[in-house]
Amino acid sequence: MKSDKQRIKGETLLEIRGLKIEGNSDGVWHPIVKGVDLSLKRGEVLGLIGESGAGKSTIGLAAMGFARPGCRITHGSIMFDGIDLRAASEEEKRLLWGSRIAYVAQSAAAAFNPAHKLIDQTVETAVRRGVMDRDQAVSDAIELYRRLQLPDPAHIGERYPHQVSGGQLQRAMTAMAMSCRPDLIIFDEPTTALDVTTQVEVLAAMRNIVEQFHTAAIYITHDLAVVAQMADRIMVLRHGREVEEAPTRVMLKEPKQDYTKTLWAVRKLAKPEQAGSETVLNVRHADASYSGVVKVLDNVSVILPRGRTVAVVGESGSGKSTLARVITGLLPPSRGDILFNGQPLPPALKDRDKDTLRRIQMIYQSADTALNPRQTIRDIIGRPLEFYHGVSGAARDRRVADLLTAIELDESYIDRLPTELSGGQKQRIAIARALAAEPDIIICDEVTSALDQIVQEEILKLLMKLQKDTNVSYLFITHDIATVRAIADEIVVMHQGKVVQQGLKSQVLNPPYPPYTELLLSSVPQMDPDWLTNLLAQRTGARAKA
Repeated sequence: MKSDKQRIKGETLLEIRGLKIEGNSDGVWHPIVKGVDLSLKRGEVLGLIGESGAGKSTIGLAAMGFARPGCRITHGSIMFDGIDLRAASEEEKRLLWGSRIAYVAQSAAAAFNPAHKLIDQTVETAVRRGVMDRDQAVSDAIELYRRLQLPDPAHIGERYPHQVSGGQLQRAMTAMAMSCRPDLIIFDEPTTALDVTTQVEVLAAMRNIVEQFHTAAIYITHDLAVVAQMADRIMVLRHGREVEEAPTRVMLKEPKQDYTKTLWAVRKLAKPEQAGSETVLNVRHADASYSGVVKVLDNVSVILPRGRTVAVVGESGSGKSTLARVITGLLPPSRGDILFNGQPLPPALKDRDKDTLRRIQMIYQSADTALNPRQTIRDIIGRPLEFYHGVSGAARDRRVADLLTAIELDESYIDRLPTELSGGQKQRIAIARALAAEPDIIICDEVTSALDQIVQEEILKLLMKLQKDTNVSYLFITHDIATVRAIADEIVVMHQGKVVQQGLKSQVLNPPYPPYTELLLSSVPQMDPDWLTNLLAQRTGARAKA
């Protein structure tokens, strides 16, 4: 492992010139990165931002000398610490990957081997590369877990990936990437799955480790407020080309290009709240547990008005998704009951009739895993039409086409597979599938968190339009307060399995706040590069006084 003296801050570490990358679709090669230049010094963080398809992740991977299957680097040079990565053999690059160049992916669930414990996967590269022996690597991993605010850092590594939350898994992957103290880390949307309170701690830990070890980093994100806390410079990308690049403070204060200005303005979407007069769903005093011992929900009561949106917010592990599982019947409550249209709802999914199942639908966070990759859009949207309404043949296809129009896609998509769609298009298809059942309620579980901000706004506007057209009610689970401001009529704040506040958006988002709501709202990143530093200083001062 390099000492700090060997890593001189300010030395050029990565130099990319004239990078061009192509992608293969239907046997034809298409340009996706069209001549990008990039340089990075030790101890420097470069933020890459832009909408889906801009080429951010593709450029990030190219900085490792890697191209995804179906892509190829066709032109340009990639120099890492004097090593020509385009000329390097696969074996030479494999020796760099993990030890000197690390990658933190957006989807931690897909990055971990489900059959191995977290600690074994965290220390594997450091041990195999001879950076540390096993005992040293385990001790170091525990310290990294502690820095990254993982619960019970001495023992959490003994768990398997499925035994921790998505946010915890994301932090474990960051620890794995940092285990060899690499020269360069590619962070690809590393905090997308985290709630705002956890995100603050993780951003602080990432920034501290980068600064302490003079590590260079490329930080890929669609969250402008997050990149403002992490990056020294920001590069804006669109359609595989650089739009502009500048130091972070300059970029935030005085963006030059019109496209960059539109990115800066996206977070202003907000709808006026409307109070509901009729209740469609009433959860009353619900308890729930996965083990039968520890309550995950504790005396939870939530009211969802007809034709309105109730946002459920709270940190990872607060019980948001468990509430959704209780409502859908996947986890019957151990106490309490649920009224649906004024009638008791059978607790277990297996005891509900087809019409009840039809009336409560769900849209999931990851459209990638929610849509069958082998089915066409015709079959994905057509399945609920056949199952719930008995519509088949030409009538089914006409209704599928109508639903595609409703989600602002045209009929040309009907025979495509999910792999041929962008992230935003896949989420639109998931919305259409839920709408095909003609439900009274749609539970939206983090449906925009993996999307860039331009696509987020499009999806939120679509959901609001569909609500106006169909009078559907949304239970909107999210950790993004900007999304809450955009779409909610009412807000439920959850913490440690309990509802700590519920009311109209104007009541919850304005003072005076209960202590946890104040913590949650104070943790929402702002478009100010000093926000994180100032917040941490305030909290340190408050703890010192206490």
